[in-house]
Amino acid sequence: MDSTGPGRERIATVVSILSERYGEQLSRNDTICRQHANATSWHPVEAPDAVFFAESTDDVVQVVSLCAAHAVPVIPYGTGTSLEAGVNAPQGGISLDLSRMNAILAVNEDDMDCVVQAGVTRKQLNTHLRSTGLHFPIDPGADASIGGMASTRASGTSAVRYGTMKDNVLALTVVMPDGTVCRTGTRARKSSAGYDMTRLFVGAEGTLGVITELTVRLHGIPPAIAVAVCAFPDLAAACNAVISSIRYGLAPARIELLDGVQVRACNAYSKLAMPEKPTLFVEFGGTEKAVAEQVELFRELAGEFGCESFDDASGPDERARLWTARHDVYWACLQLRPGAKFIATDVCVPISRLADCMVETHADIEATGLVAPIVGHVGDGNFHVSIMADTADAEEMARTKAFIDRLNRRAIAMDGTCTGEHGIGQGKRRFLMEELGTTVGYMRQLKASLDPHNIMNPGKIFDR
Repeated sequence: MDSTGPGRERIATVVSILSERYGEQLSRNDTICRQHANATSWHPVEAPDAVFFAESTDDVVQVVSLCAAHAVPVIPYGTGTSLEAGVNAPQGGISLDLSRMNAILAVNEDDMDCVVQAGVTRKQLNTHLRSTGLHFPIDPGADASIGGMASTRASGTSAVRYGTMKDNVLALTVVMPDGTVCRTGTRARKSSAGYDMTRLFVGAEGTLGVITELTVRLHGIPPAIAVAVCAFPDLAAACNAVISSIRYGLAPARIELLDGVQVRACNAYSKLAMPEKPTLFVEFGGTEKAVAEQVELFRELAGEFGCESFDDASGPDERARLWTARHDVYWACLQLRPGAKFIATDVCVPISRLADCMVETHADIEATGLVAPIVGHVGDGNFHVSIMADTADAEEMARTKAFIDRLNRRAIAMDGTCTGEHGIGQGKRRFLMEELGTTVGYMRQLKASLDPHNIMNPGKIFDR
């Protein structure tokens, strides 16, 4: 599809029709359009021609059907927190904003599931659930929309216990590229009925259809929770303590690792006084007795790997303060190098290779001369590097991009993946081929069969 010539005329026709039919639901304001393109990524902004604010599945059907008839791109948009330019519009078209579709349609307490529209955010859902004793545990850090989290197969800090979005979505309502409505799955906890269409769309990054409603699993809130914070002499010791605790059979809800640079940033921003060493945040949940036993067992295991300090926080205020500090790493990192741009990347490796990958990456950062803290959901082998770079400095950006290339290839060489949770978007398309090879060809065939005119979020996952 070409965004010049006939392609530009088709887009103009669709924009005109939508403006006439829907009025204020369509915006052509340049600022709004740019806000809907690549809001949190370092990649160049490629804005859509217009933004449509959907209020129902029928709205989505009408927009997608019109765009399909004129071969105009549709870019689904949740809250704009994706990190690999997943909401850019490289060919122009319509950004389909689902934030107004934020109704919680049903909560089934006995079955521990609920039905939500795609624009509901995780914090909104958990606030609504507060009185039920249930919660939705997937926590990528940002207050992302549930639909966007499904589209990117999000996970985050609690994945070690609760899994990722693919493990917590039971059913979807999806508007297909021709405008028809597809409903996948049921509220049953398992099924052997045909292809698993639900998981086909979870992680498709909006390239196969637009998710408008979701049925998701809920989980009970543990009666007791404690957080252990322990510093180690080096990254390898911290990683090996994680591996040992999981092999031993401990069941933490979260295990987060901050390297010394990240701890220094968090101390300064969140007014903490942690030792500036590689540090684990480990959360346990369950009965009071079970939690106390797990904390003590972890203390013993951590000691075997040279743990230099060990504090446990069982009070809700102290726990909240620690996890807020963890989730504020973005703002903390910005203070490490004022004026620099935050460039986030992530990889995931088998947990047995975690220490190797993190130690090699840390050495690479030092050799390359970057300011780049490391933080990881290390219970499942996933870690992030936050590079603070001067994007106007061509030489520095060349070093930064070369480092990211090496990081991706390092993870792939260790039988891991170039992205544990950020997704492919535009930023990691070439590494998908290096990771999966001929399988990408079958992905392309699947995309072409469902979206023959390539209108659904074109230029993401694949190079066109």
